[in-house]
Amino acid sequence: MRRPARRLLLAGAVALLAVLVLLQLRHERAQQPGPLLALDPAAITRITVQVSGGPLRRFVRRDGAWWMLAPQQGRADPAHLANLAAIAAAPVARWLPAGGFDPRKLGLDPPAATLTLDGTRLAFGTLDALQPLRYIEVDGRVALVPDRFAPFLSMAPQLELAAPARTASR
Repeated sequence: MRRPARRLLLAGAVALLAVLVLLQLRHERAQQPGPLLALDPAAITRITVQVSGGPLRRFVRRDGAWWMLAPQQGRADPAHLANLAAIAAAPVARWLPAGGFDPRKLGLDPPAATLTLDGTRLAFGTLDALQPLRYIEVDGRVALVPDRFAPFLSMAPQLELAAPARTASR
């Protein structure tokens, strides 16, 4: 075989391989479960957090600002509340089949923490044994979600207040 013919054959093989890789990536993207909730984090106006053994923390957004209503009152740290609201858009690694789990074994009965975003309750369980994924129950379904949100759930209430207003009340 001549050199130009070999080069043309090699270029064709590389192009075919590139097309196959792109098709595989497109297929994998189509199979991804999507975000945890169908809520837009920027549109959330009510958040409650309850960590086992801790006080119920309630927040509301009014006139573009976040306010803590309980256990203290005052203007809340907007960055922290944005992190809590972002949990709605957390990427789901996979959903467990309905009824295919024991809530106690997943740390969901009782949950370690609950987060309510505009009326939708999320129960946080334990970590998966093999991956850094946390079990989260929502509407009777259980998702495995990357565990990067746990620190936002367990903050001390006084640290959730906006810096200049930490001692002020509303």
